[in-house]
Amino acid sequence: MSGMQGLPPAAAAFDAIAEGFDARFTPWLSVAAQRRAVRMALARAFPPGARVIEIGGGTGEDALWLLERGREVLLTDASPAMVRLSGRKFAGRAGARTALCAAEDLAGLATRISLPLDGAFSNFAALNCVGDLRPFAAGLATLLREGAPAILVMFGRSCPGEWVTEMARGRPAEAFRRLGTGNRPARLGGRTFNVRYHGRRDIEGAMAPWFRPDGRLGVGVFVPPSAAEPWISGHPRLLDAFERLDRVFAGPLARLGDHILYRFVRNGAEAR
Repeated sequence: MSGMQGLPPAAAAFDAIAEGFDARFTPWLSVAAQRRAVRMALARAFPPGARVIEIGGGTGEDALWLLERGREVLLTDASPAMVRLSGRKFAGRAGARTALCAAEDLAGLATRISLPLDGAFSNFAALNCVGDLRPFAAGLATLLREGAPAILVMFGRSCPGEWVTEMARGRPAEAFRRLGTGNRPARLGGRTFNVRYHGRRDIEGAMAPWFRPDGRLGVGVFVPPSAAEPWISGHPRLLDAFERLDRVFAGPLARLGDHILYRFVRNGAEAR
């Protein structure tokens, strides 16, 4: 408990659940399906040998997947417990590094690592715990070479899967929570913190002038959100059909995803 003193609320919340995080989420088939969609994009964006940074990497599952396929990864997270867990997974692996660093403080890494990096990614809504994305974007710009891709996976604001799931549970307030503006309360590990459901215009505005948008994909357009667990994991054939539909409609129906994968490219604007 004392190790959490002084941490930002979101970091303290994830610190509190770090030890049980993989045990809770890894068995859920909906999470695995959405992760597969993101990893396909990561593999396309970052060729073998690329040096990339992950923001809000948690226990390191995606970073480990990239490491096993020949990429070098610097995982960052604001939770000390998450960084410790990921460090244990990476032990002895070439090209693996971790750093305790909040998304808003990336500029501070510029003097601690070899630059420039070849790309960046953030998965499963880590950046929805950041109220103002502008400091994050400015800091990231100091770390990446011109032309480097940045893949940011955030909560979608219009998620029919969540509407259906939460209405079926008799929780209409939860069903439409993402439509709200500003900070919204969330709770994990007995701790309350804020999340913000960033819209496309806000995200692209924060990333400018250092990054240009390069498209987006829906992650979980038909594959339901984790709110549908554990029920959906008991219906693997149905989930497989939803995953096939997602591969077809991820582009045209991107705005309806449980998550939305935003692609950006570092341009030539001076970092500051």
